[in-house]
Amino acid sequence: MIILGLDPSLTCTGWGIVRAEGSRLTHLANGQIATDAKAPIAERLHHLHDAVAAVIGTHAPDRAAVEEVFANKNPQSTLKLAQARGAVLAACGRAGLPVSEHAARLVKKAVVGTGGAEKAQVQAMLKVLLPGAAIEGADAADALAVAIADAHLGGNS
Repeated sequence: MIILGLDPSLTCTGWGIVRAEGSRLTHLANGQIATDAKAPIAERLHHLHDAVAAVIGTHAPDRAAVEEVFANKNPQSTLKLAQARGAVLAACGRAGLPVSEHAARLVKKAVVGTGGAEKAQVQAMLKVLLPGAAIEGADAADALAVAIADAHLGGNS
């Protein structure tokens, strides 16, 4: 089973792909998709959609997983996150991928063992779970964590 984990953001969306064979995980790829903050929102969303579609086309995952949306204190930030998630989910839907959504606390618990884990703890555990993987940044690390959580949860949360 090849799983695409996604950490959507209008600024920089992380993606990570793992192969799950029973309880064994193998890192396949990861990266980050940045958008130009000066570009119009529609252009940024189009770029995000097309870049995720390209990742799907290149790596042919069996399913995808994203972190559930959370409400920020700033309504504008929440709206931008929702728009980015829409572009990412549309790319998955167009490719016919089933998509699971997992709460951030559940992702942390699946990877580290506690839902209150800090980002540094998640990144340290990724090095243990995916030895030798060159992780391209914090957003890619978050996406790999989502993919690992999905592997452990069997696509359900």
